[in-house]
Amino acid sequence: MHTIDRRAFLATSATALGAAALLRPSLGAATAATAKATVGFRIFAPDWTLDKRCDPAAYELAARIGLDGVQVDFGWPPEGGGRPPLFAEAKQNELMASAARHGVAISSLALGAVNRTPYKSSAEGEQWALDAIAVLRRMKLRVVLLPFFNKGDLIGDPAGLEEVIRRLRRLAPRAEEAGVIFGIESWLKVPELERIMDAVKSPAVQVYYDIGNMQKVDENVGAAIRQLGRERICEVHLKDYDDLYGKGSMDFPAVRAALDAIHYRGWVGIEGTKTPLGVEQSIRYDLDYLRPLFPRKIG
Repeated sequence: MHTIDRRAFLATSATALGAAALLRPSLGAATAATAKATVGFRIFAPDWTLDKRCDPAAYELAARIGLDGVQVDFGWPPEGGGRPPLFAEAKQNELMASAARHGVAISSLALGAVNRTPYKSSAEGEQWALDAIAVLRRMKLRVVLLPFFNKGDLIGDPAGLEEVIRRLRRLAPRAEEAGVIFGIESWLKVPELERIMDAVKSPAVQVYYDIGNMQKVDENVGAAIRQLGRERICEVHLKDYDDLYGKGSMDFPAVRAALDAIHYRGWVGIEGTKTPLGVEQSIRYDLDYLRPLFPRKIG
């Protein structure tokens, strides 16, 4: 979830779009062969990447780009205190109606507010996670991203990590009963993540794997995906911190191969945008790159 800090966007002009078309790389023979393997992916963008956090306008934009879905953040609590806006049923109804109207799915939720009001240390953060279960059930969704960045970071905080394990043990039975999954996204590498899941011992607590974040901390992404396996990865953020997809440092064909190895066919998400393109043009470019490599789910 830890999105790329966008620099000031240049004007989104026809010139920029033309430049993007010229820059787009070919997948090449090896990637094309990989793309012919079993299909089954749906591609989303988080609403914060669309610059429409908890906003019904996200779905019209997603439909125009050609995305299969949108990941919905709960939004920021109001100034002076209160709960994130998605806890209100009226907001849920508004978003679900817009998604249906534009033919775009809601892929999952994200509780981004715990990056500011940490799950590891605040009563509010823990309560929001508990209350998110009812929202998932009402919206008929299965996965919510539970992030640990900024104030909620667990790196170098063993006491915080132990408290997270204690809280997840309280959360997990209720999530299991509801049939929902909390996906941990953090800077933690596989050994630490496995320690959490081994301690919690619940299929309701899994890893929300962000390939860009983990490459940034020097994790071998392909090996990590294979190590965690299908049973411990609930959803995937695709990301390249360096450039547009196919032009930066991320080996997306190798990521596809690792997902094939664990038989993952869930949602994959485009997170982050790049200059010189604006939001729509950047996401469209990355989606055009990904579609042959992650063919659309049939049925």
